[in-house]
Amino acid sequence: MTDVNEINNLLPWLLRRDNVARYDDGVVWIGDRRKYPFTREFVRCADVEEVARAIETMVTQGGGPWVAACLAMAMAARQAKDKRPHEMRDALEAARRRLISTRPTNTALARRLEDLMQVALQALAQEASVEQAILDWLNDLRDRAYLDYAVRANFGAALMADGDGILTMCFAETAFILSLAFAQREGKRLHVYTPETRPYLQGARLTAPSVHELGIPVTLVTDNMPAYLMSQGKIHKYFTAADLITLDGHVVNKIGTFQNAITAHYHGIPYFVFMWGVDRKSPDRDSIVIEELDASEIRRCLGVPTTIDDIPAYYPAFDITPPHLVAGVITRKGVLSPYDLANQL
Repeated sequence: MTDVNEINNLLPWLLRRDNVARYDDGVVWIGDRRKYPFTREFVRCADVEEVARAIETMVTQGGGPWVAACLAMAMAARQAKDKRPHEMRDALEAARRRLISTRPTNTALARRLEDLMQVALQALAQEASVEQAILDWLNDLRDRAYLDYAVRANFGAALMADGDGILTMCFAETAFILSLAFAQREGKRLHVYTPETRPYLQGARLTAPSVHELGIPVTLVTDNMPAYLMSQGKIHKYFTAADLITLDGHVVNKIGTFQNAITAHYHGIPYFVFMWGVDRKSPDRDSIVIEELDASEIRRCLGVPTTIDDIPAYYPAFDITPPHLVAGVITRKGVLSPYDLANQL
C-alpha cells in the first residue's frame, strides 16, 4: 500500500494524522488521549513549555510525542522569527533540550529533533523561513512514516493466522493496529486480548476502543491475567510496540511487557515486537534510561484513590525484555532476529 490517505483512513480515529497532533496558525493542537474514548478533545498549546507539559502529563504517548515536539519547534521558530540569527539558534536549542527532557526513554523524539535542527539551521543560513522549512520537512517525514507503518504492518499481518488469539500490551500504536486491519482484509479471524495497563489504563482506554472500532473482537483483561489466558490456550501470538529497541536486541516498552514475555516464553508463544526505527546511540542495555514517573499515580486510578497516601509507591514507566524472549523484531526490512539488528539495519 503506497497511498498515505488510504492508510490514514484505515486507522481508527485516535491514530488518524490530524488527531494525533496538528499545527494551526502558530498553535499546536494535541489529541488528548487522557480523555479518550469518553470524549474526543484536543489540548491547545501556545508555546514550547505547554507542549512539553502536555507530553509529560500523558496528553499524548507512543508515537505522538515526537510529532507534537516537532510542531513545537515550528512554533518556537515562528515566535523567534524577528530575532537575530544567533538568538534564534539559541531559542531553538533551548526548545530542543526542553522537549527532549520530556521523554528520556523513548529516544525517537530526540533523534527526530536532532534531524530537525539541521533543517532549521540550513534554512536559517539561507535566510529562508525556518518555521516553513520545519513544517515542510515534518510533513514529508510523516508521509514516509505512514508508508513505513504499512510496510511493517504487512509483515505483522503475515505473522497472524486465521483464528489467532492476539495478546498485546499498552497501546501498540499504528503499525500494530494497521496489521490487524490488513489481516482482517485478508479474511483472517482474530481475537485481541488487551490488559488494562495500570495506572493510566492505555489498554482499556486506547487499545480496546481502537480495535473495537476496526470491528475486530477484543476482550479487556486486567494486567495480571495474561498467564492464565495462555494456560487456557486463548493466546497464540504476543505483539507489542517498543519505545526503544537497542542494537543488541533489548526491548524497552511499557511496564508489564517483560512479565508477559516471560509467560509467553514459558507457554511456547512467540513474542513479536514492532520497531519504530534504528537508534545507533542505544547500542545495549547499559545505554537505556528508564523513566520513572510520579509514584502518587500508583496510589490512584484515573484520579480515584486506591489506598492511603502514607503507603510508599514506585512507578517505573518501562521495563526491559532481553532478546532471548523475542521471537522476531518487525522492521522495514522484514522480521529480524533480535540478535542480528546491528548487522541488518
